[in-house]
Amino acid sequence: MWITSSLKAAKAPTNIALGNFDGVHLGHQQVMTRILSGEQTSVLPYLDHHAVTTLHDGTLTTGYSQWPIDCAVDSASQLPIGPELQSSGAYSTVVTFSPHPHEYFSGVSRPLLTPVAEKTWQLARLGIHQLIMLPFNQALAELSPQNFVEKVLIKGLHAQRISVGSDFHFGKGRSGNAQKLMEIAAAHNVPVIQVPLKYEQGDRISSSRIREALQSGQPNIATKLLGRPYTLTGKVVKGQQLGRTIGFPTANLKVPSNKYLPRTGVYSVWVYGVADCPLRGVMNIGHRPTVQGQDLSIEIHLLEWAGDLYQKSLTVSLETFIRTEQKFDSLDQLKTQISIDCEQAASTLSPA
Repeated sequence: MWITSSLKAAKAPTNIALGNFDGVHLGHQQVMTRILSGEQTSVLPYLDHHAVTTLHDGTLTTGYSQWPIDCAVDSASQLPIGPELQSSGAYSTVVTFSPHPHEYFSGVSRPLLTPVAEKTWQLARLGIHQLIMLPFNQALAELSPQNFVEKVLIKGLHAQRISVGSDFHFGKGRSGNAQKLMEIAAAHNVPVIQVPLKYEQGDRISSSRIREALQSGQPNIATKLLGRPYTLTGKVVKGQQLGRTIGFPTANLKVPSNKYLPRTGVYSVWVYGVADCPLRGVMNIGHRPTVQGQDLSIEIHLLEWAGDLYQKSLTVSLETFIRTEQKFDSLDQLKTQISIDCEQAASTLSPA
C-alpha cells in the first residue's frame, strides 16, 4: 500500500474516496467501497491471527507512534495491497487531511480512533491501494472549492471517479458541499458519487457517536457502529510489576500518544499477538489509585496464559465494560476484586 502526503509522489490516475475517515466506521466503509473494483459492499472482517500479525508488522515498519505526517514522506507499507489494480487502470485512493481541519483551526490536539498506522491497516484490509494525507495548512484552507477540485483532485491526482458522503463539505470556509463537488467535477467529465449517510437504530453513524459510546462504557455500541470491536494496539513495556506480587501478573501496554482511549475502568477483552488464537483477558485503564499511581496506564491480565510479554506487540479488542476504577483500602481487597473481575470476564467471553 502506498502512503504519501505529496501530490507529486502520488500514484495516478485515481478513484478517490474523500474525507477525514477517523475510525473507518461502517459509514466510512460505505463511501470507500464505491471506489473499489466491482462496487464491493463487504465490510471489514473481524480480527484473526494473520490480520493482527500484519498489523503488528506494519506498526513496526511505519513507526506507529511517531509517523511523520507533517511533511512529504512516502512509504510503501508492508501491508497487503488487496485487489489488483482496477481494470480502469486507476488506483483506489483515500484522500484525507492531516492534521484534522478542526484541530488546525482550534489549535487543540484531537485523539484519533484510528492513528495513521491503524488506519492504513484498515484501509489495506478493505482493498485500498493508496492513502494520501494532504497537509492541512493555510494554503490548503484558503483554496476555493473550484481550485481544490481542479488543482488537487483533477490536475494533481488525475481523478477518474470521486466518492464522498452526502454531508461532505470542503474549500475555504467549508463553502463547498457534495452537490458543488459534483458540478465542478462534471465539467471535467469526472463522476461524483454522493453516498447517503448510514444509520444504526435511527441515529447517524459518526466518529463522535463512537467516542460517546466508548466514554459511556458501552463498547458493544461502538462495535455496532464500527462493524468490528474497538481495539488498542501497542507494545508491552515495563511497569511497576505489582500484579505478579498479588498473583495477577499484568502486561503494561503503551499505545500511540494520539490514540483515543475509552473511559477508565475494567474491561473484558480478547488479546491478540500472544498465541495463534486470541486469548481471554481483563484490562484496566486508569491511574491505579490503590497503589498511589499517577500516570494513566493500560494493564492486561491474561486469564489462561502466563509468560514474559515484554516488548511484544499486542492488540486488545474491547468486549464488555465491567466496572469503574476504584480505590481499595488494602491490597487484599484489590486482589479479591480482581478475582471477581476475572470471573466476570470469563463468563462474558465465549471460547474463540
